[in-house]
Amino acid sequence: MVPTGAYGTWPSPIDAALAASHDGRPEFAGVVGDEVWWTAPRPTEGGRRALVRRRADGSEESVLPAPWNVRSRVIEYGGRPWAAAARPDGGPLVVFVHHPDQRLYVFEPDGGGEPRPLTPVSGVGGGLRWVDPVMLLDRGEVWCVLEEFTGDAPTDVRRVVAAVPLDGSAAEDRAAVRELSDDRHRFVTGPRLSPDGRRAAWIAWDHPRMPWDGTEVMVGEVSGTGPFTSVRSVAGGPEESVAQVDWAPDGSLLLVSDPGNWWELRRIRPDALDSDEPTATGLCDGRNEEFGGPLWKIGLQWFQPLDSGLVAVIHGKGSTALGILDPETGELVDAAGPWTEWAPTLAAHGTRVVGVAASPRTGYEVVELDTCTGRTRVIGAAHVDAVDPAYYPEPQIRTFTGPDNREIHAHIYPPHNPDRIAPDDELPPFVVWAHGGPTGHAPLVLDLEIAYFTSRGIGVAEVNYGGSTGYGREYRNRLREQWGVVDVEDCAAVAEALASEGTADPDRLAVRGGSAGGWTTAASLTGTDVYACGTIIYPILDLMGWATDETHDFESQYLESLIGPLDEVPGRYRERSPIEHVDRISVPFLLLQGLDDPICPPVQSERFLAQMAGRGIAHAYIAFEGESHGFRRADTMIRALEAELSLYAQTFGIRRTDVPQLELKK
Repeated sequence: MVPTGAYGTWPSPIDAALAASHDGRPEFAGVVGDEVWWTAPRPTEGGRRALVRRRADGSEESVLPAPWNVRSRVIEYGGRPWAAAARPDGGPLVVFVHHPDQRLYVFEPDGGGEPRPLTPVSGVGGGLRWVDPVMLLDRGEVWCVLEEFTGDAPTDVRRVVAAVPLDGSAAEDRAAVRELSDDRHRFVTGPRLSPDGRRAAWIAWDHPRMPWDGTEVMVGEVSGTGPFTSVRSVAGGPEESVAQVDWAPDGSLLLVSDPGNWWELRRIRPDALDSDEPTATGLCDGRNEEFGGPLWKIGLQWFQPLDSGLVAVIHGKGSTALGILDPETGELVDAAGPWTEWAPTLAAHGTRVVGVAASPRTGYEVVELDTCTGRTRVIGAAHVDAVDPAYYPEPQIRTFTGPDNREIHAHIYPPHNPDRIAPDDELPPFVVWAHGGPTGHAPLVLDLEIAYFTSRGIGVAEVNYGGSTGYGREYRNRLREQWGVVDVEDCAAVAEALASEGTADPDRLAVRGGSAGGWTTAASLTGTDVYACGTIIYPILDLMGWATDETHDFESQYLESLIGPLDEVPGRYRERSPIEHVDRISVPFLLLQGLDDPICPPVQSERFLAQMAGRGIAHAYIAFEGESHGFRRADTMIRALEAELSLYAQTFGIRRTDVPQLELKK
């Protein structure tokens, strides 16, 4: 007989160390000869990103040993940090960005040597950074995005498409880097070379737009030794977001854009590219689902052209699937398998398509689709159940009704543990999770941090509040000038609905989130009385500071759309900021902050705490040396998760002895 235990007291084999060891996911998959390569998290190795290869015999190994860390800091969120190609003698040659110095390096994994730098170091501001490389062995170059700081301020920066010689001549001489585009645009992605080598295409946009607001597809003629010529815009605009561009084998230009409500796959025929006004036609009209997403990192891929003329696509509404699209007929056939979320990284080799996918029962793993047979299989970073999957939560896909009868999408994870049942007369505590972004979404996948709570008897509600991606541009635009209103209302509406229907205890509701989710958490504590406590993780707390000089260049004008133009509505910036309303906070909170965070800097948290001083509200502040935006080290994640559980235990009156007691100060 299964024993009875109060919610929150249940024993669980999923401890914080286990959850931390499974944090992160494979990214940036690629095919090198007959091998599949990707980057992988290493939380127990200081949070570095390893470059991993799967050999033809199925074995996996690291391409580079520690401490090599394959991660770019361009726009701070980075992007694709490596490219590789098979040399004429058959061995691979790889270029990659090393995180500590942000230089490009070249390496022959099977040659027995050491990586050699290809680019110099600059002492100006954030220096020289690189992302989204394309290896061109026949030209002796790698093309990529160059981010160059011109001063000490985070906004003193320019970005261009550049060519770096593979012979190492630019390692000490910045002048050896050949700039292929001018810096007329604030932001660019890496170039894609047409099959005939005549043209290059890339995406560009400018402040105050974010890439999900409006971008342009730029096309230029490739010259021998100079910059691109005859550069012009062929698609996109201020209210059309192009998320990816690439070439089909026949020379057509493929792009994902949203001239309507959905990101759709579109095509510009070769003859149309030569016209004065190229026209992009839709290849999957009327499906009312997304074939793209927000370009938070440079080089994300939602589609991949195949040699056959077919196109591998990631698509869906809310969750995503991998499909093969025939652009001539519009027929779309989805790959079989249990996966509910495909990361925006695709690669192809012949009839094989490689991606990264997860499900509510599995973490992210590298998956291969054979387009000839339709067979899918896991080929790398395979999910392994570290505990009995009976302890995993069972998600419920729910749609709630918010203010003005608007739909709110959420994933509900009730408490679940095969070893305990709850008393009949008790309702469980619930924590509302607000995702970051805010232009992003909570995927429907196995997350051991969620299981950490649900297996102990604490429910989790992930809310894809208005402004989230995956539900069309109209849903995404709900947050325009409404940040701190719609997100807060939607999270509260879900929490209150769970309480009113008898799913959650109305007196034991909490809210938590990181980055933009940290903002929503803090704004919820100052703007509602729904929650008994909150966990605020590397947050935005002071809009006036963040809008001026307290964040990085990429998001430095994000608030123009989220809040409104600062010069027109300065009062709105003050009214929405949690730091201006600390007197409204009446419940305990935990504040977690990385001290090296350039996006949501610790100065915001420190000012917030100074405003809270002497108010008598129980709280704790934990700052982590060496952590940036998004915790990556195992010891950091363990301490943060245990502190969060202790906050809920103390606030909800739950006795637990398996985690250190969080010291709450007033």
